[in-house]
Amino acid sequence: MSEIEILKVVALILALAIAIIGHEIMHGYIAYKYGDNTAKNAGRLSINPIVHIDPIGTILVPAILYFSPANFLFGWAKPVPVNMQTVIRNGGYGAAIAVALAGITFNIILAILFATIYPLVLNPQSLTSAFFTMFVTQTIVINVVLAVFNLWPIPPLDGSQAIHFLALKFKWYKVAQFYEKIYPYGMFILFGILFIPQLSQILFAPAGWILNLILP
Repeated sequence: MSEIEILKVVALILALAIAIIGHEIMHGYIAYKYGDNTAKNAGRLSINPIVHIDPIGTILVPAILYFSPANFLFGWAKPVPVNMQTVIRNGGYGAAIAVALAGITFNIILAILFATIYPLVLNPQSLTSAFFTMFVTQTIVINVVLAVFNLWPIPPLDGSQAIHFLALKFKWYKVAQFYEKIYPYGMFILFGILFIPQLSQILFAPAGWILNLILP
């Protein structure tokens, strides 16, 4: 493996770790702001990557996608524990929606920040600057893909959680009950979609549209 290939892998791993760990920490942090100490007491507001590693989402899925023909990479960290009853009691369903969307918001903001840096790193002059260019690029790509992925309205993704609490807020009880019924099967639905190329390409298409606007 060449030096450039090694740098590319390191940049990719670092960008993915920041994206998925920051995503999970923000769920716990916003919950903490609404009086829920669950994540804090469990030590999950830490930036220590070890406490956030999920064997499947942090290691297996990214590795499979990296060595597969897929032209994207994403993953997830171990979910941060949140007591939504405490959040709802203190801030209502609006607070629960804020907690559900906190990780996506982090990914979008991070992608926008790095997109402002991107034009400044397009012409690397050394291995160090080449690494920084790769890191900036991968950070944009991974955060956009992760944000779009988590917006899918499929349990247990954040999009489904936000819709569930929105339904409860506006008393759309049939919608809320629908999500409660399909929740146990959410991971099966999710993996089914991910391994059907035609379907996953359609659902990931918005990420491609956004990236085409940001990256040449």
